[in-house]
Amino acid sequence: MNGTDTERLSQKGKCNKAPVDSILEEAEAVARGVLESIQTLTGTTACKGIQIKNLKAWAVANNHWIDDVEVLGNYADRGSENEVYLSKDNETVYKLNDFRYSDDNLTPFFDRLEAQKLYFPDCAYILVGFAMNRSGKVCAVIRQSYIISSREATEAEINHELQELGFEPQMNGECYSNGIHDIFDATPGNVLVGIDGNLYFIDTIIYKSDDSNMEIYRTQSPRFNNQQG
Repeated sequence: MNGTDTERLSQKGKCNKAPVDSILEEAEAVARGVLESIQTLTGTTACKGIQIKNLKAWAVANNHWIDDVEVLGNYADRGSENEVYLSKDNETVYKLNDFRYSDDNLTPFFDRLEAQKLYFPDCAYILVGFAMNRSGKVCAVIRQSYIISSREATEAEINHELQELGFEPQMNGECYSNGIHDIFDATPGNVLVGIDGNLYFIDTIIYKSDDSNMEIYRTQSPRFNNQQG
């Protein structure tokens, strides 16, 4: 391929082809159990801290806790929510996600992993365990294929690809929505053009569609907060 529009293969033809992630299902069940218990007892959904504590205990007990993150590879970068490691064979990226974009419980985090697989299977997040990041926070360790890119995608290319997937721009292009999910942070730095000419959405934020998503995103996003400062 030479990267022309006629040869580019859209993510649309690949949706819903990622493998099942059993650790994700088990971890999600642990977090959901905490949420349901808290809701029954107190009527609130604010239980993120308790969920994280229980997930760490579950991970340790089930050999899903990674004591030494250096085994994942070489430290590469730190983003707004992820501490990033590149495997020694340069084929895999590991991200230690600190759950920043979940508001009061971890439901949006698990929904996001599943949605990423659905819409962008070539960039699917696979949950492989839990670990402590350099800041001392318990994080989910997610694996993603390393994308060899030729450049960042343009805003026009991102817009076109998302509309091909059924997403329409909202809030002056701040996010995209198909009425089921809202996608944030689909910016050139987070969407790459691979050497095959295809677009790869490596680091977007996806929520189930809700009117409160913009407020949550703005509250949690360092990019937005920096603009306000």
